[in-house]
Formats: sequence, structure tokens, C-alpha cells
Amino acid sequence: AVIAGGSEGVGAAFADQLAALGFDLLLIARGADALEATAAAARATHGVEVRTLALDLVSAGAVDRIVAETDGLEVGLLVYNAGANSHGGAFLEGELSGFQGVIDLNVTVPLSLAQHYGRLMRERRRGAIVLVGSLAGYLGSARENVYAAAKAFSRIFAEGLWLELRDHDVDVLELVLGVPRTPAMARAGLDFDLPGIEVSEPDDVAREGLARLGDGPVHIVGGNATIVERQAGVERGRLVLGTHRAMQALLPPA
Repeated sequence: AVIAGGSEGVGAAFADQLAALGFDLLLIARGADALEATAAAARATHGVEVRTLALDLVSAGAVDRIVAETDGLEVGLLVYNAGANSHGGAFLEGELSGFQGVIDLNVTVPLSLAQHYGRLMRERRRGAIVLVGSLAGYLGSARENVYAAAKAFSRIFAEGLWLELRDHDVDVLELVLGVPRTPAMARAGLDFDLPGIEVSEPDDVAREGLARLGDGPVHIVGGNATIVERQAGVERGRLVLGTHRAMQALLPPA
């Protein structure tokens, strides 16, 4: 299994649970220390082979390095868990180069990896691809505009890829997260204790994702599916504005 964003939070939970199932792993993330700690834990606890690759996924040649690292290996599962909002804030105040980084991390790189490993899985007629998505991809956001749009793209792409691969016995799942209790979310300053917020634990997210792997193309984690259902019939302007106001309470001041 290849896990992009595999050093902490949901990615580390996937690593532990897949190792417990006997998967050897390639873990990819920027932070070498956290990456090695997660790898060491999987080796010690489950006795599997774990490779690590510390790199920035949007750096030049990153995808080529990942492909080279797995050359000759059978990658049965790709988990793309690296789609962060690396350049937030109002679109008109930001830099296009920064927003391009958000697009590359959430669109360009996962497409490249999904195409490479998806072709091999199709030939073998087995395998699975998990793209970790976000509820942000269901509506526009003043502070996460490009990120939200990228996550919407990811969900629609997963549906199309699911159609392409389902007759080749390859599963595709867009695993949609709401607010997971991860170090990255904590660093972003989210208030996990805000009343009414559905907070997911990383271990539960990974467990649910693996259990629903064959139920693609989209699965919304935890109790968040009811949020999407409630929103479906609401006038979009009212929905976007109401959610924007709620997010102001969840996030620290800009």
C-alpha cells in the first residue's frame, strides 16, 4: 500500500490498520521525523516492511520519485491523504502561484498517481484507490475557495474513475471527511469543542474507509452524510452564507 500523507493523523491510522492486515507500506510525507516514527511503529507492532519517502508532493519530480520507489512492487492500494489547503484566504487577496500549489496538491498529483497505479491495477484486475476528500468540496468558501473547488473536482473525478475501473475488479472510493481530530487540524486552530460539530477520530476514519472500500464511488464519514442530505434541498446562496457564518466560529480569525 502506498499512503501519501502517511506520517500522522488519518494517514498514520491507515498505516497502522493496513500493516495489521499484512500490507507492506510506502509512507510519503514532508516531515521526516513523524514519518519515521509512524514507520517504526508499524514495523515493530506488525512486522511488515515499511519504506518511507520524505518529500514535498508538489516539488519537481515528486511523482517520478514515488513511481521509481515502487518499481517492481505490486501496489494493491493507493491512499491519497495529502490534500491540505496550503494557501488559504480570500482569492482576490492571494497569489495565483500559491493557489496553483493547492490545485497541484489536490488535483494534479493525485491524478498522476491514480493514473499510474490505476493502469497497473486494471491490468492485474485487482486493487483499490482511496482519495481522501472533504465536506469543503460541497460548497464554496470565502477562506477556502480554491481548496473547496479542488475537493469538488476530486469527488467528481472519483466517480468517473470508479466507472472506468469497476468492471476490472478495482475499487475506487472518495472518502469524504468532515472535521477529523488530527494534528494538522489542530495546527490550523480548529475548535474541536464547538457545539454541534461532528468530530471524527483518525482510527475510526481509517476503519470506516477500509470497511466501505467496495462501496464506492463516494462515502461520507461518520454522521456527516446527514449534513449533505440536509443541504441538498437548500437554496445555494442561503446555504453558502449560513455555512460561512458557522465556519467563522470554528476557525480562528483570519
